[in-house]
Amino acid sequence: MKLTLKIWRQKNKDSKGEFKVYPIDGIEGDMSFLEMLDILNEQLINNNEEPVHFDHDCREGICGTCSLQINGQPHGPDRLTTTCHLHMRSFSDGDTIVIEPFRATAFPVIRDLVVDRSSFERIQQAGGYVSVNTSGNTIDANAIPVNKHDADESFNSAACIGCGACVAACKNASAMLFTSAKISQYSLLPQGKIEATERVLNMVRQMDEEGFGNCTNTGACEIECPKGITLVNIARMNREYTAASLKKPLSNSWS
Repeated sequence: MKLTLKIWRQKNKDSKGEFKVYPIDGIEGDMSFLEMLDILNEQLINNNEEPVHFDHDCREGICGTCSLQINGQPHGPDRLTTTCHLHMRSFSDGDTIVIEPFRATAFPVIRDLVVDRSSFERIQQAGGYVSVNTSGNTIDANAIPVNKHDADESFNSAACIGCGACVAACKNASAMLFTSAKISQYSLLPQGKIEATERVLNMVRQMDEEGFGNCTNTGACEIECPKGITLVNIARMNREYTAASLKKPLSNSWS
């Protein structure tokens, strides 16, 4: 395939970025999207040009770092697919492909297509954990019965890889799907009940402090999530937050 790539280039968060156009040839349908970018970078390096900076790690669809906005869609045109698992057979010979970083105030551009998603890490650090007895007198993991439906729902929520597609898809750049998934995976299990009140209050407060917007209720986050995280998690987080606020009111209430 012959393709035209329109790629966002930006030196850092303080620089003014712009789109640059790169023609590329010899792309096969079985190549992944990132392999296509590798080929482009080889060409740029051979021509003594600066390669395109983009994030990647496992290339197995589980780390979330490969996040790109492709033709206006997080991770590209395929559903339930990360950028690293997007294949070039999803495009046609002669196509123009527009490639951008995820756009959000809380995701400042580091360079080109790479954004800083450490805001997600700070949300998790605010409460995305459980207390574990490591004194030597630990409790066996199977000693506490867990309803299978709750366990399945918890695993479904835990499937979130923190890629940020939900933020990129939302016109308000809301992180509620991500935050609610991290809250849900613990709130559904008995081991997560100990910090339940503090968890939801702290994580929501941190989410707001990072500059993410409010939920738009459009469902774009669920549609673009590569792991199929559902809006049910947001509803659960809202219930958890309301209950926690009644137990421990905050001076700055969240709406």
